[in-house]
Amino acid sequence: MENKKEKTAPDVSVGADTEQPIRKNTTSSISENGGNIKSFEELQREMQLRSDPSYLQTISMNELFDTQYRSKQPLIDGLLYPGTYIFAGSPKLGKSFLMAQLAYHVSTGTPLWNYTTRKGTVLYLALEDDYRRLQERLYRMFGTESTDNLYFSVSASQLGNGLDEQLARFVAEYKDTKLIIIDTLQKVREVGGDNYSYANDYQIMARLKSFADAHGLCLLLVHHTRKQNADDKFDMISGTSGLLGAADGAFLLQKEKRTGNAATLEVSGRDQQDQKLYLIRNTETLLWDLQKAETELWKEPPEPLLDEIAELVMKDNPYWEGSPTALVALINVDIQPHVITRKLNVLAGRLYAEHGILFRSERVHEGRKLRLWKDNTENA
Repeated sequence: MENKKEKTAPDVSVGADTEQPIRKNTTSSISENGGNIKSFEELQREMQLRSDPSYLQTISMNELFDTQYRSKQPLIDGLLYPGTYIFAGSPKLGKSFLMAQLAYHVSTGTPLWNYTTRKGTVLYLALEDDYRRLQERLYRMFGTESTDNLYFSVSASQLGNGLDEQLARFVAEYKDTKLIIIDTLQKVREVGGDNYSYANDYQIMARLKSFADAHGLCLLLVHHTRKQNADDKFDMISGTSGLLGAADGAFLLQKEKRTGNAATLEVSGRDQQDQKLYLIRNTETLLWDLQKAETELWKEPPEPLLDEIAELVMKDNPYWEGSPTALVALINVDIQPHVITRKLNVLAGRLYAEHGILFRSERVHEGRKLRLWKDNTENA
């Protein structure tokens, strides 16, 4: 077993397992049997099976726990995550001001209200505005404080007619893009006779979600609500249930009184708990301020394994690699070697979020090798 510095710092943008595999030689003794490495013939047979239309690709529970999946690190802790979200509210309610506020905070990395924010490039398609109006709005909200990570456009193509390529080109040029706001969804919808059918709504959202997921970013779609009330407030989102059905979640902004400055922001999504925030609009800057949250954010209970790794293994080391047995020997947690690998596969995102430590497990001919390294590791 041998401690080493990482030869190349990984490029990590959104999660604990988004780094590229690192090729390096090691003299570590790894005794665990990590499973047989598949032969060329086995891999070839798998490829042939997958090309057969009648073949249903499955994964066993063992394979599920032995695989490390990409973690979704939040843009704004507890509030905004990678994925595709609808932001709905009545017309002339102040949605665009709140969108500009979200965009500014993500692009600068400054906390939004009491929520921690992670910095990244933001693209805001303000398709119902012009640049003069944008300039006046941003000046009123933030003065002359500016950022070079926030980009605007007041014109864009439609879905299926150039928008996909425009967004892909922007993301290719600005690789740290974390948030794209489309204000509004209606402006980029394809023109067609069945625009408001369930199938069409679902297809539109699935297409946008596929793009967001492929690039590990958040796509926030500004949309309108119906005038009619509903038992479930999210049913007030204009269009069919296909929009929300394919999205990762939704935000619903509603004013208590049309002429007042108080509003509620309800949040529902797959990656965050349901919340209801009470907001008040500053009459001078038109910024939205948080008054209170109806529900306090749930916090995960302490995880001794992660704390032990941070304190006993990585405190004075930028990089560690070795076998699961070697790692178990360094910590004070009663855990079996094969279990520690699976547990770290599941908790890799949390290990990165809480301690800035990246984790990678891989099979080699000798068995299984684990790697741990700090996000700020410099080239040796």
